[in-house]
Amino acid sequence: MAKGYVIAHVDVNDAEGYKPYMAANPVIIAKFGGRFIVRGGRCEAVEGKHRSRHVVIEFPDYETALAFYRSPEYQENMKCRLAHAAADTLIIEGYDAP
Repeated sequence: MAKGYVIAHVDVNDAEGYKPYMAANPVIIAKFGGRFIVRGGRCEAVEGKHRSRHVVIEFPDYETALAFYRSPEYQENMKCRLAHAAADTLIIEGYDAP
């Protein structure tokens, strides 16, 4: 079964205000069997539009990634992100072929 991924490209406007969002996310993500693949780190934009921070979270499957994003816990935590950052976020199904 293909994994599911949440991919976010983020510009943080208020680093201090954003910290509670970052602190709460690992607990919520773990409840859905997810794990960070990318969380910040070095990056070089080689093509197209670029934001300052990039995050990739892996889940057991696409449906679980959607369930995480739509969960009441994440939706509540997302209010903090929306107040302190701008993001382009997508949920995508991984490639599962031999």
